[in-house]
Amino acid sequence: MCSIKLGKITQSPLFFPGFDKLVHCGFFFVMVVFGATGYIRQQLPQALSYKAVLIIILISVLYGGIIEILQAYLFTWRSGEWDDLFADIVGALMGAFSVMITVKAVSYDKK
Repeated sequence: MCSIKLGKITQSPLFFPGFDKLVHCGFFFVMVVFGATGYIRQQLPQALSYKAVLIIILISVLYGGIIEILQAYLFTWRSGEWDDLFADIVGALMGAFSVMITVKAVSYDKK
């Protein structure tokens, strides 16, 4: 049987330095937007308070932290990195900011 030797994914020309951090940021942006959208669908859009947004952010940051801890101590083929957690936090904050601006803009337009 012929085996094909595969290179590391970071050696691929499709990826650039920092691509992993961009993906972390994007995933957590989307997760917070989906979480806030779910909350808005259950409540009224005006009910999206700073407290609710803070809780959504905290849940996503805790989730990211748990993932990094598991990668550092449980999985042998992965490594937990502070940079990944920072990218998670930045993505979560960007998502929360986007949702808050959108909710304010929609409620302002209705007045």
